[in-house]
Amino acid sequence: MEKLVLVFDCGATNVRVVAMNEKGEIAASKSHPNRTLEDPNYPGGRIWDSNELWWKLCDAAQYVVSQINSKGIVGVTVTTFGVDGAFLDADGKQLYPIVSWQCERTNAVMENIDKYIPLDELYGISGVFPYNFNTINKFIWFKENRPDVLKKAQDFLFMPSLLIHLLSGARVNDSTMLGTSMLTDIKTGECSSVIMDKIGVSTDLLSNVGQPGDVIGEIISSASESTGIPVGVPVCLAGHDTQFAVFGSGANESQAVLSSGTWEILMSRSGNFLSGKEQLELGISTELDVQKGKYNPCVNWLGSGVLEWMRKNFYPEFESPECYEVMINEASKVKPGANGIKVIPDFYNTEIGQCGGAIQGLHLNCNRAEIYRATLEALAYKLRDSLRALELAGNFKAEKIICVGGGSKNALWNQIRADVCNIPIELIDQKETTVLGASMFVFSGLGVFDSAEEARKNIDYKPQLINPSENSKIYQSINPA
Repeated sequence: MEKLVLVFDCGATNVRVVAMNEKGEIAASKSHPNRTLEDPNYPGGRIWDSNELWWKLCDAAQYVVSQINSKGIVGVTVTTFGVDGAFLDADGKQLYPIVSWQCERTNAVMENIDKYIPLDELYGISGVFPYNFNTINKFIWFKENRPDVLKKAQDFLFMPSLLIHLLSGARVNDSTMLGTSMLTDIKTGECSSVIMDKIGVSTDLLSNVGQPGDVIGEIISSASESTGIPVGVPVCLAGHDTQFAVFGSGANESQAVLSSGTWEILMSRSGNFLSGKEQLELGISTELDVQKGKYNPCVNWLGSGVLEWMRKNFYPEFESPECYEVMINEASKVKPGANGIKVIPDFYNTEIGQCGGAIQGLHLNCNRAEIYRATLEALAYKLRDSLRALELAGNFKAEKIICVGGGSKNALWNQIRADVCNIPIELIDQKETTVLGASMFVFSGLGVFDSAEEARKNIDYKPQLINPSENSKIYQSINPA
């Protein structure tokens, strides 16, 4: 009988359940769109609705289970975006909605973090770049604005563990999510008592932490009724989607991997890390790898989130995914340089009246195809600059960039990336590397394979290189490295 792992994959754009076998083949999948809602307790704030997320994932799971032999399900796990989570009381009741990374309530907290701990010290301990959405800022926001929540809280569970709690009753975080929080001592991989003491929050809230692949429970009856998954199926830890996408891509140490989704995350795997002033100035964030004792230096910027803004505002007459085919076809007819149109793609976390994203060079004869191509080019230049920073931080020279995630399906964007960066872009015959990577740790955790690396050897990646074209010279002349 075919052995299958069910992966609950919660992304910012879509939530889905995927059944994957030992060869990395998808047996069945089902997705629903995801969305944030306004926080009823904080006007203008953005939250994830736990009940809505759970309902959508349960519906997806029921469909997937109906398409496969449920007796072949050997394990279940959950992977999501980083930093977000919620506080639970002693009875497991969620005390406040999940504050989304898209919420701006924590902007001022990060700007004034020095009143709790000097930024250089904080970055030196955690290795995580000071983004406004980091978990530490949410902890401080609750301390300053809703101390009643912290007083009642027994645990803080990151998003994957909140869902695992509903599946199994277990209350265990995993190391990869903890590593995104800016609350971790990157040297030990554990919650930092120094940082938590400085912000005045107990480390007990994050005391129960496991590693990817750990079996921490089994499907309980209430979850079985909601999802269709048989009672007793083992539930394993996974965690931060980016880490599993990188491992699932087949990347070894000192190889550049671009996880292209709502956020572009350029990352490598390393046996060491640096978290000094130079790395801070380069914008390097270092997170914990899926394998204990390894690290993931990375650079983040908003990617497909900008393209989605383009779609909504310039192509409203088309439905997705048809819309992206139209956008790509139109933009492919535009010459490199987009006829002088330039886009500044810094759309995230900008206050009204402050400099953020911009479109430059507009004229009466320009069109939406030029603007879309200019956006792809701008994001490719971001990639080139970030690659240089990552190479400096990791002391290596990239021979190629492995590109995974939804953005890897855009052929025009891939060619522009190769041309702008003047380096091959490698695509693999595995489009679902997050789910693939997570399933490998479940298979190894349950003894189907001796290790996640052994599971990875079972995958035929069929790599395809997109080499720089003649347009590379044009891009280097327009915007030299």
